[in-house]
Amino acid sequence: MLGLTAFALVACQSTPETQPVAGSQPVTDPQPAPAVTPASALSNSAVLDQTVAVVPAGKGVPARYAAFSGIWAGQLNGMYDGKLAVLTVSSGGQVTVSYAWGDLADNKPGVADGSGRIVGNTLKLGRLPNGADITATMPSPGTLNVTYALAGQTYAGTFARVSQ
Repeated sequence: MLGLTAFALVACQSTPETQPVAGSQPVTDPQPAPAVTPASALSNSAVLDQTVAVVPAGKGVPARYAAFSGIWAGQLNGMYDGKLAVLTVSSGGQVTVSYAWGDLADNKPGVADGSGRIVGNTLKLGRLPNGADITATMPSPGTLNVTYALAGQTYAGTFARVSQ
């Protein structure tokens, strides 16, 4: 009886034989697609923490300050990835930020939180915990000219808003 049960199980698990259809080509198993690594996940890219959340500027915040709110991305010196998240903007122009950088000269990718103030069309951050000084000037809506100074070196580039 046990042998008959085992035979029945094997019969249920075997694949049925099929006859080829006239004029058809054999079907091969599709090859898995190569893994694609998003640019933001590359080891030398600037990556903001996924929990970063921009708080929209309140109604009492002047438009010239509110224009800085959001996440900005670009490259310094045309080759160093950077992202600036302006998280909060107050009615007096005070801001809180998170700045992420990719490989930057001999500095490995990282993130630093900080605060600063907007005066006119320029956002000046206090020194970040990694020792960097950042200034961002808005020459036109949606564009920031960013200067990043660290360890006696100054890097500059243009960032664009990627989200609000």
